[in-house]
Amino acid sequence: MDRRDFLQAAALALPAASLFPATSRAQSAGTASAGWRIFETTTRVEVQKPAGTTRVWLPLPLADDTDYQKSLGNTWDAGAGKAGFVRDAKYGAGIVSAEFPEGVAPVLTLTSRFAARDRSLDLARAGNPQPLSKAEFALYTEATELLPTDGVVRDTAREITKGARGEVEKARAIYEWIVENTFRDPKTRGCGVGDIRFMLESRNLSGKCADLNALFVGLARSVGVAARDVYGVRVADSARGFKSLGKAGDITKAQHCRAEFWSPAHGWVPVDPADVRKVVLEEKPGLTLADDAPSRARQMLFGNWEMNWLAYNYAHDLTLPGGKGKVGFFMYPCGETAEGKLDSLDPATFRYTIGSREIVLA
Repeated sequence: MDRRDFLQAAALALPAASLFPATSRAQSAGTASAGWRIFETTTRVEVQKPAGTTRVWLPLPLADDTDYQKSLGNTWDAGAGKAGFVRDAKYGAGIVSAEFPEGVAPVLTLTSRFAARDRSLDLARAGNPQPLSKAEFALYTEATELLPTDGVVRDTAREITKGARGEVEKARAIYEWIVENTFRDPKTRGCGVGDIRFMLESRNLSGKCADLNALFVGLARSVGVAARDVYGVRVADSARGFKSLGKAGDITKAQHCRAEFWSPAHGWVPVDPADVRKVVLEEKPGLTLADDAPSRARQMLFGNWEMNWLAYNYAHDLTLPGGKGKVGFFMYPCGETAEGKLDSLDPATFRYTIGSREIVLA
């Protein structure tokens, strides 16, 4: 079925609904035996000050299985409200969309299970990936409101990639430029905004993952390299020795986006220049790019992802079903009452929690 056919799939269904497949236990056991790790995340939202109709939207794990992540099902409960599954027509983002009429307590719980394994590509050897379709290439090279591909963005990318040949060389040049020239700003709210034109025009190349990795994506697209942000959340501590690149248990504020670019010889290639700058800032005081931990992260995060992380979607400038206006990206719980949008970056007042645990099957 074409992804556009999913736009209103079960838009608002029963108060409690399930997408856990009947065979999930057998699938989990098979996945575990193949060397994958299995995780469960639970999100609970309780809107404290509802007004009129209250709506809540939660991101789901990637709807389509990949070679690094497989969905093992989702369940949700909206109590006396109504909730259902919606799939965005453009990017295929999976959404739990809930609606609570006035007088109904807006409480929504979502539990998701998924399997993940680390990604590691040998870029010195060509693979045999499925070709990127013309429609996908157009989607992942197009400009968006926060990812323009003209003006200062294109001029900067052309200067960075001068002399580079092919997608991997261009992407590597952009990656190294971002690692060298940006920095992580701990004062940035949430994961940042991702307004790359402002960053380049103001020469304020600071922010967090949604800023720095968006800069990679926009620069790549502007020179004809298909690229995309991948929005998600950390779910476990790092096994690679990086204290700053993991979070287990309470992951309410552990959202993190990554990036990919397309190579005809390798398929989608994982990168994460923003996490290199995170290691510089947070691993221990006083680090520079020349120190061991940042150097190891810099080498690892071009072509590799440690999958102590859950991928949600690739969506930009997303219109949430029944909502007012757009969100630049979707990796936080979102809510809205008759009085306006709730602050997704303030779980204390929006009142939501997200927890994770690893499931070890006997």
